[in-house]
Amino acid sequence: MAPRNPRDRLMRDRLRQGITVGGTDAGGVTIELSVVVEYGLYLAEVASTLRNRVRYEVERLTGLPVAEVEVRIQDVKRSSA
Repeated sequence: MAPRNPRDRLMRDRLRQGITVGGTDAGGVTIELSVVVEYGLYLAEVASTLRNRVRYEVERLTGLPVAEVEVRIQDVKRSSA
């Protein structure tokens, strides 16, 4: 049976930790990402890059319009190297 709404289409068989998907077919998909960023990176640039790439890939792969991608930086960690 095919998924009926955008959230089901995007979230089946995916790792769901840190990702929230909502929205409607008419209004577009809303996506919220919670991420941990490596220390030393420019946070605004990381958030912008994630926003643009996620929007592009979701629209390309699903054909669904993306209304919003929100990036929440949960933490900043030092690299393990």
